[in-house]
This record gives sequence, C-alpha cells and structure tokens, in this order.
Amino acid sequence: TLFRSFQKKDKTIILKSFTYFYFTKCKLLIWRIIIILIKTMKYLILGIGNKGEKYENTRHNIGFKIVERVAEKIEAKFSSANYGWTAEGKYKGRKVILLKPDTYVNLSGNALKFWMQKENIPLENILVVTDDLALPFGALRLKSKGSDAGHNGLKNIQEMIKTQNYARLRFGISSDFEKGRQIDYVIGEWSEEEKEKLPERIDKFADACLSFVFAGITNTMNTFNGK
Repeated sequence: TLFRSFQKKDKTIILKSFTYFYFTKCKLLIWRIIIILIKTMKYLILGIGNKGEKYENTRHNIGFKIVERVAEKIEAKFSSANYGWTAEGKYKGRKVILLKPDTYVNLSGNALKFWMQKENIPLENILVVTDDLALPFGALRLKSKGSDAGHNGLKNIQEMIKTQNYARLRFGISSDFEKGRQIDYVIGEWSEEEKEKLPERIDKFADACLSFVFAGITNTMNTFNGK
C-alpha cells in the first residue's frame, strides 16, 4: 500500500513538473514568436512631392523633405527603385520603408499601391506625408482617415487603393496667395521667414513619423497634433 501510495505521489509530482515545464516552454515560444513578429513588422512612409531640381525646395515637396529627414534619423539611404526612390532601415525593431515617388504629385497612388503589394504591408502600417493649404505654416495634423481635401495626390491614392482609411500626416503651408494663383503658390519656394523655421518643423514631423511606427497612430496623434 505504501509503495502504491508513493507511486501515486510520484506520478502527481511528475505530472505537475511536466505541466509546469510545458506551459513555461509554451510561454517562451509565444514570446519568441512575438519578438519575431515585431522584428518583421513593416511600415511604409510615403512623402508626396515632385521629382526634379525645379521642384526640390517648393512647398509641394515638403513630403520629400520630411521622409529624407526620417532617413537621416534611421541612417538609411535612398536609391532608385520602381516608381521612385526608396530607403530602408529599422526603428526599434520595426522595418521602415521610405518612399519618394517619381510619378509627380498627381499620380502618387501608383507608387503607393505597388510598394504596398510588393512588401505585403497592411493598410494600418501606411503613412502618407503631404502638404496642406488649409493649415497655417508648419502646423502638424495627423489623422487616421479622411477625404482628399482637394489634394490631387491624396485623391489619386484614394482611387488606387480604394479607400480613405489610411493615415496621413499633413504639413501646413497656409494659403497666402491671390485668387487664381494656387498652383504657382504650391510649386513656389518658401519665403525667407519660412525657410528659417523649416528645419525645426521638418525635424518635428520626422519624429512624428517614427512615433507612428513605434507608438501607433493614437498615441502619436495625442503627442504631436497641434505641436
């Protein structure tokens, strides 16, 4: 009887030990999977702009300037690729793909759709950086969705990916122009006063882009909108 009782106890100990090690191993495996998933997370940040030296320092090209600053922060370099120029780097374990389309502003959606599909990037990991006439100079506004607000680049993106539900980071360029001069204004260069303030604002927007990658859109909106 004593022997049988001892065997029963022994079985219980073995069973408990097995259960403990089994769930411990499962937890470790789950954490390893989570870490792998985090490391393979991909984000695509597209800066809207026009190619060519003629447009390099224009208001419409602020999206290019911001993703270029992001590239500097994550030590990534742009190179020629399909539909434009791309730079790849990592930020806190996440893979970040930066894109400057060579399609001109009005066809930005072609580049976005191609790279989304090529890299299998989910819609929630897409961020589009653009200029906005409706906001005062340098104002920062991040939204998770919305209309194109009359911006041809955003309009084309919506047409190509069939949804308005993508994150967009808007840089205010104000609307200080005479009636009928909107095109000249957006493809015109910054005023001297604006040029002095641009580096700080571009740096702030680049930080917002990286916050989107690591902290998510809600936290980033709470931290950066209106700053």
